[in-house]
Amino acid sequence: MITKETQVNGITFRLTLTDSIITQVKNLKSLYNTAYEDPESFDRLSTEISSAIQEISTAIEPKADDAHLDSLIQEIIKTVDDKTAEMKKITNEKIGKKTTKKSRRKK
Repeated sequence: MITKETQVNGITFRLTLTDSIITQVKNLKSLYNTAYEDPESFDRLSTEISSAIQEISTAIEPKADDAHLDSLIQEIIKTVDDKTAEMKKITNEKIGKKTTKKSRRKK
């Protein structure tokens, strides 16, 4: 779980990102990418996009209005991307350490 405070237009919001919310963020990014690659699919995807945004918005306190929601969704996506990159880096470092240890031979 990730918790973070962020300010949008002078209002402080608290983000609580659970595994479920992180999954929804990844789903939303995928939907955005699909709609970008195939603009004709946007109408078909708009309901799913709206549903994902509504689900993600439950992680925001206090409840965000439409004027703040877009900026907050962008901040949540950035936070999830940063955390994913951090976890990937840590995993890669651990894998690197394991291969280094294995290459040493006992005499």
